Amino acid sequence: MSEEILLIEDDPQMQSLIVDYLQNYGFRVTALADPREALERFAREGERYSAVILDLMLPGMDGFDVGKKIKEMADIPVIISSARGDIGNKIHGFEIGADDYLAKPYEPRELVLRLEALLRRYRKSGRYQVGDFLIDESSRELEVEGYPVELTRIEYDIFLYLLKHRGKVLSREQIIHAAGLPADTKNRTVDMHISNIRHKIGDDPKDPRYIKSVWGIGYKFIG
Repeated sequence: MSEEILLIEDDPQMQSLIVDYLQNYGFRVTALADPREALERFAREGERYSAVILDLMLPGMDGFDVGKKIKEMADIPVIISSARGDIGNKIHGFEIGADDYLAKPYEPRELVLRLEALLRRYRKSGRYQVGDFLIDESSRELEVEGYPVELTRIEYDIFLYLLKHRGKVLSREQIIHAAGLPADTKNRTVDMHISNIRHKIGDDPKDPRYIKSVWGIGYKFIG
């Protein structure tokens, strides 16, 4: 499946140009003009996106603030695409966590090349940040707020499944399948693994920061 890019750009012509060019190189693109809508979408389903291309001059909200909020939610490649080409704006862009900065006008091919280079770099590292969590999928290691967390294989698989589908209600049956457990695994076994994960990441089931119980269905990652 091709990788999906979140494009936040309010200029219709520029948005159309970038979408067409990225699609020609095999990317899928979600293009939004409203920065608040983009942040809400990213908060709900950020795991579907491989990178963000961000304009700075957006309606109702400064692009720097948008970029900072995205980087707080996930360690994802962010390329700023802006007519603000002066060195002060470029420096500020990198200060808020942007990975690259392209000053308009530029050749769309350059954007594609930089995007591909960033994605290779992120894939090679295998490490990424989501909220309070640092995940290293290559070594199957997890840190929460800088502290290592020791999870069993099943606990790690369940945690990663919940994390990658954050904001979505997942049934116990879905969790059983994702963790590679036998199909006849009892619901209480899933509940036990969730309880262990909560204990290890410091989550209070009565006042959850990360994993919320959904009565009669299963669980939802809310962190």
